[in-house]
Amino acid sequence: MDLGSFLILGLIAIVSFAVSSKLKSKFEFYSKVRLRNGMSGAEIAEKMLHDHGIYDVRVISTPGRLTDHYNPADKTVNLSEAVYNERNAAAAAVAAHEVGHAVQHATAYSMLRFRSSLVPMVNIASGMSQWLLLIGVVLMASSGFGFGIAVAGLVLYAITTLFTFITLPVEYDASNRALAWLKKKNMVSQQEYAGAEDSLKWAARTYVVAAIGSLAMLVYFALRIFGGSRE
Repeated sequence: MDLGSFLILGLIAIVSFAVSSKLKSKFEFYSKVRLRNGMSGAEIAEKMLHDHGIYDVRVISTPGRLTDHYNPADKTVNLSEAVYNERNAAAAAVAAHEVGHAVQHATAYSMLRFRSSLVPMVNIASGMSQWLLLIGVVLMASSGFGFGIAVAGLVLYAITTLFTFITLPVEYDASNRALAWLKKKNMVSQQEYAGAEDSLKWAARTYVVAAIGSLAMLVYFALRIFGGSRE
């Protein structure tokens, strides 16, 4: 790896760490902003689901921290313990965001459908791409062979990179739905809304950094493969 590539990838790693750390600190801070309505994250999620006419989605608790997600396969909103049970601005934001995905599913939001269609392919690509890239690049450097293997790995890695970019509008849309509902239904005070908005803003940035990082790696390997093939 040349110095320029090393510096770029190193910078992305540092930014990713910084954004993730900032998200955790924001979550901790807004976890101290108690909701005036006294509702837990689970209760917020249930109400938002029902307000959108959704009654076939279950809200359940899942172990871990920041492990919240919506599972379209079994129609469950999975909330971490810190969100499911707590009654603060951070919990309200995360719970409403995950329900935002359930609303996307119920309304057949096009970007979510596209993203979901890529999941089986991404599951395969993510497990194989880096091995093929590594083997192909090593073979090209040592024996001059391996170009086809490297290109196959690059194509698979491009699929995972596409997935990270398709994820961006899905996540931003879920946050917008969450914030719009919280405001429209007067579920939070002005201070609580500001906390919820800030929490979701930093959560979205983690996806942006991941997408940029994946693209940078894709470009790096493409340069290595096609640059090496001309040598």
